[in-house]
Amino acid sequence: MLGRTGAKGISLARLRMLAAVVTGVVVVDLITKFVVQRTFYPGHSIRVIGDFFRLTYIMNPGAAFGIHFGEYSRPVFLVLAILALLVLGAMYLATPATDRLRLYAIASICGGALGNLIDRIRSPRGVVDFLDFGLGDLRWPIFNAADIAVTIGAVLLAVSLWFEEREHAGG
Repeated sequence: MLGRTGAKGISLARLRMLAAVVTGVVVVDLITKFVVQRTFYPGHSIRVIGDFFRLTYIMNPGAAFGIHFGEYSRPVFLVLAILALLVLGAMYLATPATDRLRLYAIASICGGALGNLIDRIRSPRGVVDFLDFGLGDLRWPIFNAADIAVTIGAVLLAVSLWFEEREHAGG
C-alpha cells in the first residue's frame, strides 16, 4: 500500500530513503576507491596515525577476513552479492514504514553490497581495500567504505530485530 504509515511495500518516501542511502554509500565508496587507486600502487602503505591506522592499497579477490574460493571466488561472490541484494530487497519491502531503523539498516547493507559488487564486476582482481588498522603485526583485515556500511547496517539490523523480538515477547 502506498504512502500509509506502517504499511509494507514501497511508497515514494521509502523509495527516496532507499535511493538516498544506497546512492550515498556507493558514491562515497567509489570516490574513496578511485582516490586510492590514483594515488597508490598495489601494496603501497602510508601511516596516518602512527602504526595504528594506515592506508594500504590491496586488491581483495575474496570476501571479508580473507575468505576465498580460489579461482572461483569472483563468480561465487558475484552470485552471492546478487542473491543478497534480492533477499535484502524483499526484506525492505516487507518492513513496515514505521521501522525506520530497519529500513536504514537494510539500505546501508544494500549500498555496501552494491559498492563491492561494482568492484567485482569491474575487475577480475577483486575489491579495492585500503583501511588498515592494528598494531605491528596484529592487524585487522584491510577493508573499505562499503564494508563499513555493511557492518553498520548489520549491527542496526540486529538491533532492530532485537527490539522487535522484545516487543513480541512483551518486554
